[in-house]
Formats: sequence, C-alpha cells, structure tokens
Amino acid sequence: MWAAGDAHVGTDLRVSNRASLADTLRQSERGGEDGGPPFLWDVMLDIGDLSGSQAPPDDEEGQEVVRQYSVLEDHRRESVYNIVGNHDASGPEEEKQWWFKKWVDPLGENTTHSGVDASKRPYQVEGTWDAYKFEVGNIVVLAMGDRNDGGPPVGRGDRGGFPAGAVTLETFEWWCDQVLANQDKIVVSAHHHMLKGTTVASLDWVGVDEGYHGRFEEGAPIGASYLYWVGGEPDTGKFESFLAEHPGAVDVWFGGHTHTNPEDTTGGMSHVEERWGTTFINCAAMSRHHGRKNVPMSRILTFTEGSRDLNIRCYLHTSEFAPQGWYGRAERNASLKVEFAQ
Repeated sequence: MWAAGDAHVGTDLRVSNRASLADTLRQSERGGEDGGPPFLWDVMLDIGDLSGSQAPPDDEEGQEVVRQYSVLEDHRRESVYNIVGNHDASGPEEEKQWWFKKWVDPLGENTTHSGVDASKRPYQVEGTWDAYKFEVGNIVVLAMGDRNDGGPPVGRGDRGGFPAGAVTLETFEWWCDQVLANQDKIVVSAHHHMLKGTTVASLDWVGVDEGYHGRFEEGAPIGASYLYWVGGEPDTGKFESFLAEHPGAVDVWFGGHTHTNPEDTTGGMSHVEERWGTTFINCAAMSRHHGRKNVPMSRILTFTEGSRDLNIRCYLHTSEFAPQGWYGRAERNASLKVEFAQ
C-alpha cells in the first residue's frame, strides 16, 4: 500500500515546470533519474491537495491532474484511491466540491472528465465521495474527505486554502460505526489531515508559527496543522476521545497536509508515531515547491500474509535532502491487531 499526497501540481509547474504527480508515478514504475529504484505497489492512497491554487481550483488544473495520472503504465488509474484536501475545495459561492468530484472522482461518477471507471477498481468503493470504504483482504480502508467548502470560518475563502481540517458530523458518525463494526479486521483510516498531537507539528498554532501554513485569520489558524473542525464545531477532540476510549481500534491513520523533511520533529513528534494503539503516518508531500520546508517523499507499507508485522518505508523522490530512493533512517515497523489475510 503506497500512501502519498500534496502534489500541488499547479505550484510545481509554475515554479519549475516540475510535474510533481507524474514524476512520482513514473518513479514508482521505472525508477528516478537520480538513481532511485522503482518499487512495487498494489494500491495507492492519495490523501489530497492535488491542486496548488490558493484560489479555488479551475478546469485547467483539473485537466492537468488527469494528464499527469495518465503516465501510469503498469497500473490502472483506478488503482489510486483519492481523498479531497483543503486546496481541492470549491469556493464559498460555488457548487460544493465540484472540482474534486469532476476531475478526481473517487466514485467514478464523472468518467468522461476524470477517466475513473468504477467498474475497473481492483477493490470496489462503497459510500460517498467524502466518506467511503474499500477492502483489501481483511484490511478495511476508511477514507474521509476534508470539508472546508462553503465559506469561512470552516470553509475556504475566495483566496486562501484555510488549512484547518474539517469533516461533517455525518462523516464522523459513519467513521465511528465503521471502526466498531470491523474490529475483526485491520482498520486503516485516512484523512487529509493528521489528528491533534500525533505527528510532526500537529499542535495548536504550530502550523502557522513555524511557517508550514499560511496564516488566514478568518480560517482558524490555531488548528492549521490538524483535523480541527467536526460538524462545524472547533477543536472538539471527538476523534481523539474515541480512540482513547477504544485503544487499538484503528491500526493505521494516514494523513499529510504538513510538508517537511523526514528528520523534522517539530512539536516533539516525527512523521510516524504511535498513540492510543494507532500508528499515525504523515505521508506528505509529493510537491517540491508548495511550502518552504518541502522534501518530496511518500510512504510504502508492506502487509505480509499471515503476519501482524507492518513495515513502513520512506521514499525520497528528489535528491536535495539525501539520495533519491529509500531513506533508511525513516524506516519503521508497527504491529497490527490481527494477522493480514488476502
């Protein structure tokens, strides 16, 4: 299972003509120009922020996202499962999340534009575009989209991605039900954001004070680095409280949003941490230029048949921080609640 996100395709094209998403996909299948090896993957989870726009994204950037996904040769587009990020959100006066549903389209409802054919998914999606699941053997993946649409303070403005993470109350309740109903399985949860106090910089004010995110006063800058809004209520701690009450119920939480380097421990936490019996993994970012601290990287998880052991590796997609390829110092191992079975 390959987890990556934050490609911000428009930003990298504008700054250096770098095709952040396409380059990353090609490297996985053919290796990189700096010697990084190709690697095997069955499913890719893209945790959002395909757009690099501060203003709401447009059709031109949507077409570019589809073009960059088209470089895949050994995998179908349908092997990539997508989550909406804060930069992918529609503006306050626009149709709700029209851009993501039209050009990224996890349900395959707009195949003409997105190229996603739901019938060709290796593992079928069940749910809605912002709250869906799919199963791989006895792994159940719960994918929650960021919902900063609709205008401030929760939604984005005409300009500004408004970084604080958000889900609807309905999505939170769906997630709780799904987690409790699948305790005989490996539960992988994913949102564009990390939870508060789980990985690098995921604390109050850190996102803006340390320069990871823009400071938009009308958009709750205190929670810029984590999942801050649930049902329009700020800093509820609903997810954190649920996990504290049900330790080990979720095996893995994927997120991204905060782009940095693999050695960063701002706030006293790294990119991979365990809390409440859950392994939290920040897998950002594919972008090189959207932000001041970016090192393009992603995470590859290996589940082994008949084993509870989970291996987590970090792949560097460029060479400015360390040689392109596997970054051994960031490799981690975790334990699952049950053995993986295909």
